[in-house]
Amino acid sequence: MSESEGSIADGWMATNGMRVVAATPDAVEIEWTVGKQHLQPFGIVHGGVHCGAIETVCSYGATLAAKARGHQGGVVGLENHTSFIRAVRIGAVLRCRARPITRGRTTQVWEADVRDDQDRVVATGRVRLLAIAVGDV
Repeated sequence: MSESEGSIADGWMATNGMRVVAATPDAVEIEWTVGKQHLQPFGIVHGGVHCGAIETVCSYGATLAAKARGHQGGVVGLENHTSFIRAVRIGAVLRCRARPITRGRTTQVWEADVRDDQDRVVATGRVRLLAIAVGDV
């Protein structure tokens, strides 16, 4: 992510009240408290929130890993496979943590899980990402 693109904590993350807890080329973790904006009509967290959180931490980790190897471009997601394990309701504090499976020169695969404030797995996912040149997006 370039300086002109803003911070990882801007945009979608800010809108959803998510904050970065830790971020290195080896792991990224974010946290948020479930609010009304995260819910689907049955009063539980919408699956898209879990998918988005997983995509966010994996993309951020892949970007940091690529930059650590000298890559000057960006990283974009190619696939996101997310599984929903446990329903979560308003007020819960969730943490999403990503770790790399492989960090190649052009593609990376990262996995992540979302856990509740009792350390129970809520969702898991795997994201495949592509390193691209500046201006190719």
